[in-house]
Order: sequence, then structure tokens, then C-alpha cells
Amino acid sequence: MSMTDENDDLFDSVLMADDRFRIEGYREGFEEGTRRGMIEGHNHGMIHGAKLSSEVSFYYGFAMTWKYLLQKNTHGKARKRLKAVEVLGDLIQKFPHEPQHENLQEDVERIRAKFRQVCSLLNVPMNFCDYVHGSGSQDF
Repeated sequence: MSMTDENDDLFDSVLMADDRFRIEGYREGFEEGTRRGMIEGHNHGMIHGAKLSSEVSFYYGFAMTWKYLLQKNTHGKARKRLKAVEVLGDLIQKFPHEPQHENLQEDVERIRAKFRQVCSLLNVPMNFCDYVHGSGSQDF
């Protein structure tokens, strides 16, 4: 190999170093971004899954409490109210437990709509947040 070939190889390696470092940096950045994205996505899913679970659990407790109270009442309006409460309970019982369920959002909206209807029939406030946070400050 002649001196010019060695100089050309050295010169090419210096020029190509920029491309190599850029490609390697992109690959490392992509891998790190993917790793961080998975962690953030997992945490986001846990937080929102817990909120949704809390909301649906509240609706279920609400429905079961009112079902118990309305079963003791025998007048005509109570039967209509009881039927609506039972439908709410049935919707919640059929609610999917898999986060990848394709109709999850529609099912949640159906439960929320039925909850609003039941609250209207029972003439009770229907804001879930009011129940969770309460009207006053309670420290335990």
C-alpha cells in the first residue's frame, strides 16, 4: 500500500466518523426514547386505569346501595327507579376487565350515561368527583 492510499484511508475515516457518530447517536437515542416511552406509557396507564377503576367501583357501590334501599319500597316510582339501578349494576357487571378491550370507551360512556339517568330518577347529585372528594375536608 502506498503512502497516498494510507492518507486517503485516514482521511476517509475522519470524514466518515461524523456519519458513524450520527448514526450511532440516532440508534442510541432511539433505544433510550423507546425505553423511556414504555416506562412513561406504563405509568400513565396505571394512573388512568386506577382512576377509571375507582370511578366504576363507585358506580357499582352506588347502584348496590340504592338497589338495597329501593327493594324495600313498594310504590310505583320505586319499581321504575329499581329497574334503572339494576340495569346500571348489570352494565357494570358486564364491564370488561381487559384494558385492551376494543369497546372500553363506549362501555364507560354507557355506564356514565346510565348513572346520570339513575341520579336524575333518584333526584341526587350526579358528579362523581363530589362523592370522591366530599363536600368538606376530612383528614384521617
